Amino acid sequence: MTKPDDLPKYRHVAVIDIGKTNAKLVVVDVQSGTEITVRKTANAVLSSPPYPHFDVETLWQFILATLAEFAKSPGFDALSITTHGASAALLDEKGDLALPVLDYEHLYQQDIQSAYAALRPDFAETYSPRLAGGLNVGAQLHYQQTVFPADFARVATILTYPQYWAYRLTGIAANEGTSLGCHTDLWQPFTASYSSLVDRLGIRKQLAPVRSAFDALGEIQPELAARLGLTKPVPVYCGIHDSNASLLPHLLGFGSPCSVISTGTWVICFGVGAKPDHLDPNRDTLVNVDAQGSPVPSARFMGGREWDMLTRDLPPLTPHEEAQALQSVLGKDIMLLPSVVEKTGPYPDRKAEWTRDPAGPAERRVAASLYEALMTVTCLGLIGADGPLIVEGPFATNGLYLRALHSLTGRPVFASEATTGTAIGAALLTGLQLKVPMHPVTGTIEKLKTYATGWRARADAQRLSV
Repeated sequence: MTKPDDLPKYRHVAVIDIGKTNAKLVVVDVQSGTEITVRKTANAVLSSPPYPHFDVETLWQFILATLAEFAKSPGFDALSITTHGASAALLDEKGDLALPVLDYEHLYQQDIQSAYAALRPDFAETYSPRLAGGLNVGAQLHYQQTVFPADFARVATILTYPQYWAYRLTGIAANEGTSLGCHTDLWQPFTASYSSLVDRLGIRKQLAPVRSAFDALGEIQPELAARLGLTKPVPVYCGIHDSNASLLPHLLGFGSPCSVISTGTWVICFGVGAKPDHLDPNRDTLVNVDAQGSPVPSARFMGGREWDMLTRDLPPLTPHEEAQALQSVLGKDIMLLPSVVEKTGPYPDRKAEWTRDPAGPAERRVAASLYEALMTVTCLGLIGADGPLIVEGPFATNGLYLRALHSLTGRPVFASEATTGTAIGAALLTGLQLKVPMHPVTGTIEKLKTYATGWRARADAQRLSV
């Protein structure tokens, strides 16, 4: 175990944090654990040929410009990286992209989907469910290999997405377990080794060496360092899948068992210490791999995307307006049944519907919060998650959602006060020690359990009728 005296002597750590919707650069102060500087931009998807793909060059220019700004003030001594999962970068022999970084929401034609279904390993091998589009990275690689064989033949190196950015900064190629273990179909979480799909696709030689998320891969390359205005060498750490970055502070702080709910575009529930005995691959349950390489039963739904779809045009509520609307929603059984985003989550085959239309914006907003809480509790139940609940990300500021979780589970609930939990988790890879500020959730919601019982009966009846 590393002793405090052996830890790197960093004052500030810069973090590249690329989410599905937005990209951020953050500077974390090591002594206080606070995010002292943040810059943000949209993560655009280009619709131009050969398929929808991420605008990595615009992101790269944003990264360089922001790091140059940070180098002047407040400065940084190390750099870490976290990105969304379900993405891979395919490099040619020169280290350039052989094919663009594919948007995982792109849907393939049926014959390609069927061919991949015949190739992919069983759930019992990878604990990775079959997901839509390219949410399984193996499906992306199969699609690219099948439709663009000449381009794919030029692929010399395959990198998971956080490590692609590390490669651009250091010139060192690596892969890492949290991204490989993120429903890729390429990884066996209980043996920490590649799955049989790797050889079926014939890509073993192209896969970069697997490194620990905690490894310092190397320093920012000299020519880049000069361009950024750095006055001393800056090590770049291997990087981590974003939901696992959110998990890491609480894994270190709470131990096992605990339940971590990472919210963003996706709501991902981690059952630390849970057993994978009853996972249902048809309900978006899986086994993730944490930063220390341990398997973690997980479940998820596209909760942040759904929240935006439901509430983007609705005004915020005062506490009094929310309380009134809550009583009305509960009293009239105004429920939103799953799923707002189809083909994902615990009810992938069902289309959302209201049991009764909300009377106005306040009722709609309250019902949306309860929907998010009920979907979260469903996910926790599917993975047998136990222990205290820790909520991080945007939903940590939704008081109604938090009180609903507390009421429905009867377990302690803590809301993270970090504005960018992923950045804090990524910064921890550099060896710093800190605690994420959080507060306990108090208060319960009368009659919510009765409402939840009705919601669950309707949702399950929908699912079973498919």
